[in-house]
Amino acid sequence: MAKKMKKAASASNSGGAKSGDTYRFIDLFAGIGGFHYAFKDLGCKCVFASEWDDAARKTYEHNHRRHDPELFESDHFARDITKVVPESIPDFDILTAGFPCQPFSQAGKKKGFEDVRGTLFFNVAEILRVKQPAAFFLENVRHLQAHDGGRTFARIQEVITQELGYSFAAKVVKASDFGLPQHRPRLFMVGFRKDILPEDFEFNFPQPQKDLRITMEEVWGAKQCNRKIGFTLRVGGRASGIHDRRNWDMYMVDGKVKKLGPEQGKLMMGLPRTFEFPSDMAETQKMKQLGNSVAVDAIKATGGRILSVLSERSSQKVMTRRGRSS
Repeated sequence: MAKKMKKAASASNSGGAKSGDTYRFIDLFAGIGGFHYAFKDLGCKCVFASEWDDAARKTYEHNHRRHDPELFESDHFARDITKVVPESIPDFDILTAGFPCQPFSQAGKKKGFEDVRGTLFFNVAEILRVKQPAAFFLENVRHLQAHDGGRTFARIQEVITQELGYSFAAKVVKASDFGLPQHRPRLFMVGFRKDILPEDFEFNFPQPQKDLRITMEEVWGAKQCNRKIGFTLRVGGRASGIHDRRNWDMYMVDGKVKKLGPEQGKLMMGLPRTFEFPSDMAETQKMKQLGNSVAVDAIKATGGRILSVLSERSSQKVMTRRGRSS
């Protein structure tokens, strides 16, 4: 377990760093950029990103350099988050992070903070401590809440609220509740620096939508699919038969058994049709990256609610340019 976080003596880069009407965010444990797409669509600008995996880094840059070239040209696409000096990160308003879920997942060994990947949460916490952004948005598997009898989740909440001074709200959100045809329940955690909030503040996650934005028939380009809501995409593994209880990638499409591929997977994750993998990327690697990504539409819905809170506080002149109370 990491040592108790020390409070920052001062906030050198405290969020509230928007230029004009553009909020700035950082994309930690970025994967292929699901958070990036969601917040870009909301009109925000990414000023820093980190990703360890070489193949995912290649895919991320392949897709995001075209609209955010300065992110890569300014050397703000880090590899190892543990070697990043928080003070070197540009000012930003919102920290986003899908920190590694394997230590807490049902599919993994659920070692939690005993797994070195689980301790990466404390690197996120240190960036919050030093930079003091206005808000954060974290994503992880739903099993994080129950890991180690709830103690892991309680420790995360304690660090964020008691040691870092942020509010904390959490909810398990399904991709299918926000227009995408897979359940994919994930734990969303959102918070704001307490000094910019009224005492009675309570963050309300967006309400689920009734209709799908894209159907499984549209995903397959077919007339009929045996499932209205598709299986949750995984990071890979051996394929199972369509009647196997472990099946996650086989479908009956227009009367024929078909295996899910990257083209269908990217649509189920809410990635734009312009998204593409590098031409030399192996199919298994593509599916692994999709399975590790976030559901863009669900992220965007919650992200929009975060921006609404920040805009409201800004309009009430609660935040200065650097994010501190005036």
